[in-house]
Parts: sequence; structure tokens; C-alpha cells
Amino acid sequence: MDFLIFFIAMAALVYGADFIIKESERIALHFHISHFVIGATLVAFGTSLPEMAASMMAASAHKSDMAVANVVGSVIFNITMVLGIVFLIAKKMNPSRNLFAKDSAWVILPLVLFFIMIQDGVIGRFDGLLFIFLMVAYLMFLFTDSKEDLEGEIDESLEKTKFNWFRTILFLGLGFMFTIGGANFVIDSGTNIARAFGISEWIIGLFFISLGTSLPELVVSVVAVKKGNAEMSIGNIIGSNVANFSMVLGASSLINPLKIDMVSSQFDMLIMGGASLALLFILANKLYNKTAAIILLIILALFIQNSL
Repeated sequence: MDFLIFFIAMAALVYGADFIIKESERIALHFHISHFVIGATLVAFGTSLPEMAASMMAASAHKSDMAVANVVGSVIFNITMVLGIVFLIAKKMNPSRNLFAKDSAWVILPLVLFFIMIQDGVIGRFDGLLFIFLMVAYLMFLFTDSKEDLEGEIDESLEKTKFNWFRTILFLGLGFMFTIGGANFVIDSGTNIARAFGISEWIIGLFFISLGTSLPELVVSVVAVKKGNAEMSIGNIIGSNVANFSMVLGASSLINPLKIDMVSSQFDMLIMGGASLALLFILANKLYNKTAAIILLIILALFIQNSL
């Protein structure tokens, strides 16, 4: 039964991602907003809902380590696994947006702010408010910098269809429901399958739970790049990581201050920093290819090897 649920949930993920991409394109076309901005806002926030729910629940239960580890792990997997797979399968990626010049600050700024905040071992409520303000600043930046030419970026068939708010909201909602719900069922059924094969609880927690919260980003980004929307897939990851630091940690620390064990989490923090610097290097050199995929997947392998 778990195998059947697993495959149905995976199908729901794929169909949900397809709905999200198509309706996001409709919104981009209607408001003349670039794919990158839609990916970095609407899609990114939607696919970050599992991380937000998990961290806020952990914070309310005074499980600070779990709340922070969820964000750290998600950032690592988003960059190394999701973008690694995207760059590996993409035939050709030539984003029209200068990602390094315009968006590199948003790769590194939340990370630097995070490292400054944890020096005392606690992310307090004031820190949480600063993270929320960072999210507001990011949104203001994106929408004041979104006046880009969409020619050749939108599916031509959508241009012939009249924009309908009810239809778009309905299918976008269904897309997020299928994607996030599918991810939860994949986690649950995958965990049961793993237990049936005698896999340890530690491995289940590391791979099925941590990877599971990154499934929406992975599936949506892969579907986007398959449809030729390279900017949406990259925007989804940059936006998701900003949302993970600002929205997820910000909201969680407002519920309860988050204490961090700096010693036990040291390697994970280094990997997160290394993955972010690798992404900066990729953006600076426009390495949207298999070379970038190899770099990111090697970092992922080092993370997994140490965790095991």
C-alpha cells in the first residue's frame, strides 16, 4: 500500500508543479513581470510552506535545534541538490537577467545576517523582526526591479487566452495543494517503506524528512527548466532561501527564541556557507551547466558523508 501511495504522491507532485508553472506564467504575462521575479516570490513562498510549518511547530514545542536545523538543511539541499539536478538535466540555460549583478547580494546577505545573529547562541525576537524586515526589503527590491521585457519568455499559447483571476487562483491553489500535500505523503510513505527494509531512524530523519521538505522546490524547479523557464527555477531557489532565513526563522523566533548548539552544528554551518559561496561563483561566471552541477553535487556528497 505504501508503494502505491508513494507513486500517487509523486504524480501529484508533478501535476501540481505543472499547474504552478503554467498559472505563474499567466500572472507574469498579465502583470508584465519576469519569470525570475515570479519564481523568487510566488513560487518560492509557496514551496517554502513545508519548512515554515515544520519550523514554527518545532519552535512552539521549544525544539530550537529542530527549527534551525530544518532551515540549514533546506538551504543546503536547495542549492546543492535542487540546483545540482537542474543544471545536470538542463540542455541549455541562458537567463536574460544578470543574476550575479542583481541578485548575488540576496544569496549572501541573509547568510551573513544569520551568522552574526547566532554568535551569542540565540536567535531572539528582535533578530526575528530584523529577518521579517529583510523579507519586506527583498520584496520591494524585486518589484521595483521587475520591469523587464517578457518577449520570448512566455508560452505563446497563453497569450491567446484571456486572463481570468478565478481560474488562475483556483489552479494555483490546486497546484500548491498537490505539490505540498504530495510531498507530505511521499515523506510518510517513504518513511514506512524505509522502516520495512530495516533502515535506521537516523537515516530516515536525514534523508526522507530533510529531503522531503525540499521536494516542492525540486519538482517545481525541474518542471520549470524542462519548460525552458530557467530564470524561474533559479529564482525559486534564491527566493526560497531568502524566505527560509527571513520568513521561516523570523516567524519561528517570534514564537520562541531559538537556541543553537554552535559546536554540534559547526560542520553543517560550514557546508551551508560553502554551498552559498559556490552558488555565487556559479552566478558570477554564468556556469549554468554540468560543471556547476558537479561542483554542487560534490558539496552535497560531502554533507551526506559527514552526516552518515
